[in-house]
Formats: sequence, structure tokens, C-alpha cells
Amino acid sequence: MSEYKFSIEANKVNKIFNKKKIAVNALTNFDIQIPKGSIYGLLGPNGAGKSTFINILGGLVKKNSGKINICGIDIDLQAKESRKKIGIVPQELNIDPFFTPIELLELQAGLYGVSKKDRKSEEILFNMGLLDQKNAYARTLSGGMRRRLLVAKALVHNPEIIILDEPTAGVDVDLRNNLWSYIKNLNKKDGTTICLTTHYLEEAENLCDFITIINKGKIVKA
Repeated sequence: MSEYKFSIEANKVNKIFNKKKIAVNALTNFDIQIPKGSIYGLLGPNGAGKSTFINILGGLVKKNSGKINICGIDIDLQAKESRKKIGIVPQELNIDPFFTPIELLELQAGLYGVSKKDRKSEEILFNMGLLDQKNAYARTLSGGMRRRLLVAKALVHNPEIIILDEPTAGVDVDLRNNLWSYIKNLNKKDGTTICLTTHYLEEAENLCDFITIINKGKIVKA
């Protein structure tokens, strides 16, 4: 892994959405530094700006101003390279129901340019407890299994940063514990930086090295 101090570094990032001709400030002079190898929690109510920031990191939303580096790479100057550094687990269960887990992971690996000899699709499915379902259509999986499949998809290109947007919302206690056990192992064993948003304060306190609270697009407490 390359040498850099902060996995994610944002400086004076602003994002304005125009809704019905009304300007809404989703992020206002947003500054954050997420240390390499840490588990970092972003907390805040719905509409605080957490998902907007994540979508900017993933290239789904364009910021109006400011600068962001991912693993020391400017996302504006080297967008493709910066996105290879992150794996994002979204809130929505955006999985094609007519593909199997193994097909979805192989497709995702291909999109990231991972050669067939370097792919670890079955290993990832095993670690996520989905190997027995590798050939089942995604539409037949339970909600918890689909949530794990989303995490698996984010891991196929061996990213240096995993970003989880409310990954345990609506899942049972056992799944939550298993998921976090695996995520903590990734962080400890491979040094993967973990950034997560959550509404569960207890979860953040137990997992995170650092916590930042966001409200109305601004950092309230870091």
C-alpha cells in the first residue's frame, strides 16, 4: 500500500442541491481527516449529509467546491485511480435479482479490471457465509444475505478503504455481530480503513477509533 497519512482527506467541501428552485446546502465547508488503518464513524440524523459525502467519494455526486484526496490521490485529477481505492456498501439493496452471488462478484471484479487469476470470489463468499448460496439467484436470498452480498461486492478488488452506509440497518443481532466480526478482522489483519455511517451510537462506540457527528452538512463534534 502506498504511503499516506489519511485514507480520506476533505478540505472545505461544499455541495448544494437545487430542490424546487430552493438551494439546499447538503455540505458546507466540510473538513474531515480519516486516518489510515482506522475504523471511523460518521453519525448524524437523516439528511445530515453523510450519504452525500459518500456519494461524492464514489463519483455518484459532484461537489460544488473543495478538495478531496483518497489515499493521497486527488479525486478530481485522478478519478479512476481514486475509485479503485474504495469499496462502497450502499444503504439500498441494489442487487440484480437474476444473477447469482458468484456471477455478481465475478462481474464486479471484471468491471474493476481484476484478472481471473487474482480473483477471490469464492473466498469472499465463504468469509461472508454465502458460499452455499453461490449459485442461487439473488432474488431468493433473505434480506440479511443480500446485505452480506453487498459487502462481498465491495471487497472484490481488494480496496484499501471500505465505506459502509448504515450496513446493519434492519438486520438481526446475529448477522450484525457476524458482519462486524469480519469487518474488524479486515481492519486488524489487512490494515483496511473502515468508514461507516450508523444511527446506532452503541455500535459506533464499540467499533470505532474515531467518531464525527454531522448535522445539516456541518461537523458538530469530532
